[in-house]
Amino acid sequence: MKKWYSLIDKVYRIENLEKAYKAVRANKGAPGVDGVTVKAYGENLEERLSQLHYELKTGTYEPQPVLRVEIPKPDGSKRPLGIPTVKDRVVQQALLNILQPIFEPDFHPSSYGYRPNRSCHQAVAKAEMFINKYGLEHVVDMDLSKCFDRLDHELILKGVARKVSDGKVLKLISKFLTAGVMKDGAWEGTDLGSPQGGVISPLLTNIYLDHFDQAMKNKGIRIVRYADDILIFGKTLKCKLAN
Repeated sequence: MKKWYSLIDKVYRIENLEKAYKAVRANKGAPGVDGVTVKAYGENLEERLSQLHYELKTGTYEPQPVLRVEIPKPDGSKRPLGIPTVKDRVVQQALLNILQPIFEPDFHPSSYGYRPNRSCHQAVAKAEMFINKYGLEHVVDMDLSKCFDRLDHELILKGVARKVSDGKVLKLISKFLTAGVMKDGAWEGTDLGSPQGGVISPLLTNIYLDHFDQAMKNKGIRIVRYADDILIFGKTLKCKLAN
């Protein structure tokens, strides 16, 4: 497996930061704990990105806590979201621009969530193919409860480190994971999880869960995964997952 040893200079390159801001601007979104909007951040953009370039290059960049908000779910419960500041979203997008092409080619072919050029409709089509073409009529439907909130930081970094040996990139990811959250004006530490709402969180989740995906593949077990929703297929009711 190819390993990447020097990536941080690609992350803080001005051209990459400009590309990252454009992506953040296109996605819009609410301001974080500092109250700075996407539009306001775009004012004096050259100066802001120049400062960001300097902070990332010198290792002085520190992300702010994410703003914790809760949105209602159809079942009446609430889903917690963590909204990073626009500045932090730009940095996360800059990281994503560099890391996604490294990890994407080796992800499991039946993983569809949060991946470029892949959709929920494609996941459904793959599931139908497994049932109709391969006769895998027995299905286990799994939903990983609070997946984003329960990701183990050590295992996230271990997963990234399988391909990335740049300590500065790993340290930057660690800073995002441990920046904490602001809820009702009070700071709370984050020993677990990657905030749902963070730009880099979906990629980190796929890196984390790819270990499971590949284990199933090595056992010859057909799966379809869309983020934290997983289908496991078998011809009979007995599907040996152990060993």
